[in-house]
Amino acid sequence: MTAPTRWLTSEQLGPHFDDGGEIALVEVLEQYRRRPVHRQKAHLHLSALRHRAAELGDRARVITGPTHREALEGAGLTGDRLETVGAISWGMRKLVEELGGTMLEPRGFVTERAVFDDWAAGKKPSQLVMDRFYREVRERTGLLMEGGQPVGGQFSFDAANRERPPKGAVSLGLPDPWRPTEDDIDRAVREDLDRLAADGAPFIGVDAPRRFAATREEALAALDDFVETRLNDFGPYEDAMLRGDAIMAHTRLSVPINLGLLRPLEVVERVVAEYEAGRAPLNSVEGLVRQLIGWRDWVWHLYWHLGPDYTTSNNFLDARTPVPENWWGPDPSTVAAACLSDALEQIAQTGWTHHILRLMVLGNHALQRGYDPAELTAWFRDAFVDGTAWVMPANVVGMSQFADGGVVATKPYASGGAYIQKMSDYCGSCRFDPKKRLGDDACPFTAGYWAFLDRVEPRIRGNHRMAQPLAGLRRLADREQVVAQERARDAY
Repeated sequence: MTAPTRWLTSEQLGPHFDDGGEIALVEVLEQYRRRPVHRQKAHLHLSALRHRAAELGDRARVITGPTHREALEGAGLTGDRLETVGAISWGMRKLVEELGGTMLEPRGFVTERAVFDDWAAGKKPSQLVMDRFYREVRERTGLLMEGGQPVGGQFSFDAANRERPPKGAVSLGLPDPWRPTEDDIDRAVREDLDRLAADGAPFIGVDAPRRFAATREEALAALDDFVETRLNDFGPYEDAMLRGDAIMAHTRLSVPINLGLLRPLEVVERVVAEYEAGRAPLNSVEGLVRQLIGWRDWVWHLYWHLGPDYTTSNNFLDARTPVPENWWGPDPSTVAAACLSDALEQIAQTGWTHHILRLMVLGNHALQRGYDPAELTAWFRDAFVDGTAWVMPANVVGMSQFADGGVVATKPYASGGAYIQKMSDYCGSCRFDPKKRLGDDACPFTAGYWAFLDRVEPRIRGNHRMAQPLAGLRRLADREQVVAQERARDAY
């Protein structure tokens, strides 16, 4: 019997997905005509695929087509001739099943599906709490554990990772992060994308030299750079924002990890070794460990556990406003709020922001204004270079927009301008005043917070974590004026 050909996607490009034999890599350029995708994300994925093909040499079989189905069928990769390492989305899973291929167990995560299923068995959706899952993984793996107890006496050091940015600073003063050097493969990718753009492909954002790793060698260089220059500051300033420092101390390793170029466990083991050698503080190391073996694994398993209709069937707060055109652009010049304008600028220029801008600026604004959670999920997936089909549903529908009513988050992540003022330097240069909720200079986040609570009060009044904010809403003397102002607002 002829050995099957293994189809690897652009999220499965590391050596841990390759057991030898023929590898199929599929390019579908036509997908960029069908939906908006960030130009730099398209470049990164095509570059990574082509670099992997070059590394594999004669073992690589690069196939093309208008769709993945047509490409695979055209190459005769159906039935027992097709093999995949799990699936990266419900759509891929359905396609492989319909083609009669074989799916191996997924790779690239710390916890196997069966382990999560055992942990989740008998629990209601609201009981699938990330912190409990994270503790179970720590105990099972022994990471940052001593004698059955967490190192440092507690599982989470999140409380130590909420420092404001240094007063008066324009940046954290860290070296520029590692960046790759483009090659002939990148130049060929750019030429292909230029032709698509000239032909009307609706790319998001602008083209620019590649910023992120597209090969295993580059990914290891990016990991080394983070450990050497940013790990120590990662924890304390994890939630801080500075207009002059888009990267802060963040890893940006979600990009090569989501391409499959790094294994989460190897990153975790590397930073834990730094702590054990006395070269990195526990709060920074634990914070990153929690992101990778807690949150990332948990979101992956929730994607499959909650089913293929999770994104489209959850809209607990009845949010129906379309994602605006100046986000799909994105066009920061149309936005006056300094924080929101800067977030859109970063997306336009790089296809990336760190997680606090995603959650507490972009997500917070979308939550307050009632953006449709399914469309917003698609926007986050396609506008960000690290966006994937599996990572965004729980992050956007659940965590950011509370559209599932409390499966992923215990309360809506809404806040007024005071939070942004506390954790950033945006407000000092903004035309809006975070302390004001009425008037031409009323902060759209501050006023929007109260208008949001007014809109969703009937749906969240049973949430005990919202009792205090709702009590404050009821005491608001100018509630009606604020709500009317925000309904009429057309400038942010």
